[in-house]
Amino acid sequence: MRSMDMDLMNKTVVVTGGSRGIGYAVAKALSDEGARIVVGARDMTDELKELCESSDVSFVPVDLATPTGPAALVDAAVDRFGAIDVLVNNVGASEPSSSALTFTDEQWQRIFDITFFSAVRAVRAAVPAMRGNSGASVITISSLNARLPAPIIAPYSAAKAALTNFGTALSEELAPQGIRVNTISPGPVRTPLWMAPGGFAHVMTEGTDTTPAEFMDRVLPESMNVATGRVSEAHEIADLVLFLASSRSANITGADYVIDGGMLKSAS
Repeated sequence: MRSMDMDLMNKTVVVTGGSRGIGYAVAKALSDEGARIVVGARDMTDELKELCESSDVSFVPVDLATPTGPAALVDAAVDRFGAIDVLVNNVGASEPSSSALTFTDEQWQRIFDITFFSAVRAVRAAVPAMRGNSGASVITISSLNARLPAPIIAPYSAAKAALTNFGTALSEELAPQGIRVNTISPGPVRTPLWMAPGGFAHVMTEGTDTTPAEFMDRVLPESMNVATGRVSEAHEIADLVLFLASSRSANITGADYVIDGGMLKSAS
């Protein structure tokens, strides 16, 4: 077991969408630090089941895209532990298409429900259980696409932009209550969102001789001029979550951290 000594022992953390990818990496990293984790997702994966059996991690089966789903997850955590120290808004979804104009109203609504409104509803439910907790923190996983929107994932890009904006506004409102709010905006990460059938890498390589793995390993870093020459790994996002959840970041709020290997070129 690794330990970064982040003073998270026995802290109660709610993670939305923690069954795979970044969410799972976050749940595992926080668990390794001794935190008590409550994960909400529609399905239990084999890796999450193993984590639940070996650590203080609880799984709540819930559809976070519904109006009542996020509150049900928060209520389950409060019922078990009495309060919440950290909320990690991670859940999100995309449905890549050939054009920004081909997305239906239903697709726009579905993607916003799971990617944006799930976070709004989770925060609304969690804040009353976070007030008065020393070091309470909301951490939202946004995306580089909030700054670099792509036509083939226009609803996802727009939802992530709304998420980042919401986090900034929320940080100002909640700071006097002792709750910090920060956002993480990853670039491409080797997760099912990219690598699973129908994921971004599959859509980008459709009709070509390039495999999704080759696209992630070589084509994307080269074509997007990624300074480090590679995409990010889920555990690297999780490590930043650990820092933002810990007392070491006690005076950091309203920040948006980009993890993209130098893909975004900006002097601002």
